[in-house]
Amino acid sequence: MPWRTKPSPYYVVVSEIMLQQTQVSRVIGKFNSFVKKFPNWKALARASVKEVLEEWSGLGYNRRALYLKRVAETITENGKRPGVLPQTREELMALPGIGPNTAGSILAFVFNQPTTFIETNIRSVYIHFFFPLIEKAESATQRSKTNKKVDDAQLLPLIEKTVDNKNPRQWYWALMDYGSYLKTSLPNPSRRSTHHVKQKPFKGSNRELRSKILQTIMKSPGTYETIVERLGLNENEMENDVAILRNIEDLKREGFIVERKKKLQVV
Repeated sequence: MPWRTKPSPYYVVVSEIMLQQTQVSRVIGKFNSFVKKFPNWKALARASVKEVLEEWSGLGYNRRALYLKRVAETITENGKRPGVLPQTREELMALPGIGPNTAGSILAFVFNQPTTFIETNIRSVYIHFFFPLIEKAESATQRSKTNKKVDDAQLLPLIEKTVDNKNPRQWYWALMDYGSYLKTSLPNPSRRSTHHVKQKPFKGSNRELRSKILQTIMKSPGTYETIVERLGLNENEMENDVAILRNIEDLKREGFIVERKKKLQVV
């Protein structure tokens, strides 16, 4: 994993945002291509949204690409320390698309700080060891009480107590690799988490529609009517029309596209 071989601030942040909701095997190739195209904060900040989305294509959840570009812009425009990544959880969480767990992972992997965070593979390890599944119990009621869902609030104190203070970077890498192994050798422990959500199919989803709208506009700018016509309509014409227009407005508000001279185009 290139972000482990070279855990620079830029590499770690790019990889952490790419790895949100995406498997490592899918990220590695795209990561290498992305950092070749945009080798540093300044290059990413200067790129157009269209260029970033084109390079991001295939990873899905395009908001992450936009967040990453906004992070690069914020860091390079920092008047006091331009180009320098913040080193506190609060400052990191003020950046677009970075929540408490991503901030924690950045602190651990970039700065080797013994902070606390959780992600799916870490969650698997702690559920497996501290909340073992009891197959045999006196009754179904007893099994239900013993094997109830586990909340992250129950896991975080355990992670805090066991984190390696001398080398948290290596510790967390080991945890994540072990969690990945556990999922291949037994039923996924993370399914017993209250935070486990089964990913909905991409086909036919609103995510797919948003992706099609962006791809259509990236290929060639056009008016509202032109974009709707290019996307095509099925038997539910009115329903699809409303969904397309609603998503176009959402994409405009989020900063993906703009309307110039009555034509929609990617920024």
